[in-house]
Amino acid sequence: MSKSIKAVVALGLIVLAAACARNEPEEEFVVVDPEPISTEPVYTGKYK
Repeated sequence: MSKSIKAVVALGLIVLAAACARNEPEEEFVVVDPEPISTEPVYTGKYK
């Protein structure tokens, strides 16, 4: 085989090995704001 074909095959194998390499999964987390325990009273007027 010619050198260029060998180089393409070698490059393909390297790319395949890199693609199939097992990567550690990234940890995902969700931050949730807690609900307030009680709500503060809101001024609605003198007699409402």
